[in-house]
Amino acid sequence: MVKRKIIHIDEELCNGCGQCIPACAEGALAIIDGKAKVVADKFCDGLGACLGHCPTGALKIIEREADEFDEEAAMAHVQAQKVAQTQKSESDRREIQKERHGGCPSAKPMVLSPCDQANIPRAQEGSNLSHWPVQIRLIPPSAPFLKEANLLVTADCVPVSLPSFQSQFVPGKVVMLGCPKFDPANEYVQKFVQIFSENDIQSVVVLEMEVPCCSGLHKIVLQALKLAGKSLPVKRIIVRRNGQIEEKPLSTF
Repeated sequence: MVKRKIIHIDEELCNGCGQCIPACAEGALAIIDGKAKVVADKFCDGLGACLGHCPTGALKIIEREADEFDEEAAMAHVQAQKVAQTQKSESDRREIQKERHGGCPSAKPMVLSPCDQANIPRAQEGSNLSHWPVQIRLIPPSAPFLKEANLLVTADCVPVSLPSFQSQFVPGKVVMLGCPKFDPANEYVQKFVQIFSENDIQSVVVLEMEVPCCSGLHKIVLQALKLAGKSLPVKRIIVRRNGQIEEKPLSTF
């Protein structure tokens, strides 16, 4: 070990946004447990190319005892990351192809008979939505509408399956909509950890479709609550493809 310049990350300031990751050509940084971390001292050259990409100022260069920078090992590490990402992309592509050919129950084509009552015009005009954006991935944890909010975390197939979505569930709620099948679950967990940590959330209602791939949504919320060290009322509701609903007991970790 030698005393040299190396990156230091203040975990209190780091919000896990990951904007510093692409700026590190040596692959020395990674998001681990919702925070940026130095993967290995030998991968960090100490030049600080990542510094200007941190929105919270969590990164700085310090001098401390560390392994010497190993450029050859860093480049091998970067190459291994590229190979792993390529393999993951190919695996994801194959999984999607499999699902398109009937491998996933949630992708199985069905013909439904719309309920006559659902087609009767309603008196309500306009939306009960109180904020924007609504996509989980687009809502910043610092959004003012999250303060002391009652969250409605809903799968994106729910609104088109549930006739009473606007009138029964949206009023008084902050809607957060996403798909646990196609979006990375770890990104959702990190986002909710930040939201639960930074805002005095009052309650959460989770609306999931009855298909198997949707059942991960409430688990994401529960995991984020656990990581954030928070305890609050959470209700899980299953939405059938015919528009019926059923409240379900929550899974635990």
